[in-house]
Amino acid sequence: MATLIHTLSDHSDDINCCAISSSCLATCSSDKTVRVYSLSTLAELPFSPLRGHAYAVHCCRFSPSGRLLASCSTDGTTALWDTRDGRRVAVLGQPRHSPVRVCCFCPRRERLLSGAADGSAALWDTRSFQLHGSGNVKDGSLVACAFSPNGNFFVTGSSSGDLTIWDDKMRCLYNEKAHDLGVTCCDISSHPVSDNENGSKCFQMASCGQDNQIKLWLILFADFLGVELKYKYTLNGHSAPVLACAFSYDGQMLVSGSVDKCVIIYETSTGNILHTLSQHTRYVTTCAFAPHSYLLATGSMDKTVHIWQLDLKQPCAGHTVENVSKEAVEDWSEDDVSAWLCAQDLADFVELFKMNNIDGKELLNLTKESLANELKIESLGLRNKVLQKIEELKTTMISVSVPVPDEFLCPITRELMKDPVIAADGYSYEREAMEHWISNKRRSSPMTNLPLPSLMLTPNRTLKMTISRWLETQQK
Repeated sequence: MATLIHTLSDHSDDINCCAISSSCLATCSSDKTVRVYSLSTLAELPFSPLRGHAYAVHCCRFSPSGRLLASCSTDGTTALWDTRDGRRVAVLGQPRHSPVRVCCFCPRRERLLSGAADGSAALWDTRSFQLHGSGNVKDGSLVACAFSPNGNFFVTGSSSGDLTIWDDKMRCLYNEKAHDLGVTCCDISSHPVSDNENGSKCFQMASCGQDNQIKLWLILFADFLGVELKYKYTLNGHSAPVLACAFSYDGQMLVSGSVDKCVIIYETSTGNILHTLSQHTRYVTTCAFAPHSYLLATGSMDKTVHIWQLDLKQPCAGHTVENVSKEAVEDWSEDDVSAWLCAQDLADFVELFKMNNIDGKELLNLTKESLANELKIESLGLRNKVLQKIEELKTTMISVSVPVPDEFLCPITRELMKDPVIAADGYSYEREAMEHWISNKRRSSPMTNLPLPSLMLTPNRTLKMTISRWLETQQK
């Protein structure tokens, strides 16, 4: 059952995007403003609307912690706002000042990606507000982007119809012609799934386009083949271009909005349509699920945002944790902790932990005394249950003292190299991986996609010795 619980009608022009954090809802519009609402009361916050863009605002996104809000505009900038008081903390000018169409935060690192009409993708450091790296899609405007849950790669979609996978060094890993008439939106589920053919874990992605279609994909990382985008199936139901799509927090549902004025909610495991919502009177341009509930926001060119509550009576799901490093858990945001609570059947504590700003580091330091005295959990049984789950989490941790330097990782396998060799493109690779690459009749560079002038592989003894010395320091 989908119930329309509220309608926001504060914007004076088309709604272009909406985003939801654990405590706030943000909307942006062609009226040049961003508006921010309390998620619990749906009342507009005192500092809203946020003004500062000179032209239409196309996209808005919350940071993983919810304390920053990014908005991007035709004026060629991406603005960063403090969600506690509405203060604008930075203005990031796109390279070549092209109109910025889309932006998204990295879930694991302090990075923000912005994409523009000239095809440029800019990766920003959200601590220093400096440009970390940039690149360009092959053709068309960059109109869609999404990060993987681990933050190691991101996907962009272009008006020419291409989906491109990049790593966090702005290197192009894979390119696929996905929608003939142009991509309009893409999203990656926060929950890994299994590839039925080999049982390996992979990421599920959805893309939609001007061809009226929504496509589901699997992003695979094979040992020697690098990254691959594998088509899964097409979701049907819309009769016009699909402008937006988004996964629910548990990956069980996908919502889409279209020029046909309809919102459709699908079950991702089967592709079945669960709900068709037709309350908007013009094109549906945006849709977003809440991070930890079946609350849904949809926005339209009718200048309204509808808030829906979906009552599916399904259990809360969250992150599964296997062999995670202590450093990775310590880097968890409050949203990550909330997702973990849901996965451990502790969803009732989500709001309490949010109120007390429990992130990954705080989670690992919780004790029986802090649960009782600071979080005020009165039940001894519930305190013990929380502590038991935390202890189970700690047992999954592996010892990782420092991250492996990127130059020690094979660009193909993304694993520590044991026998590095230098190829004719000047890059170093694990010998077995590169030999496998060549044996599959690949005559192009895995890094540049340019033809290799030679298939000769030269041992990189200096790098091998450097890796060996680094390993020795880690064992002390």
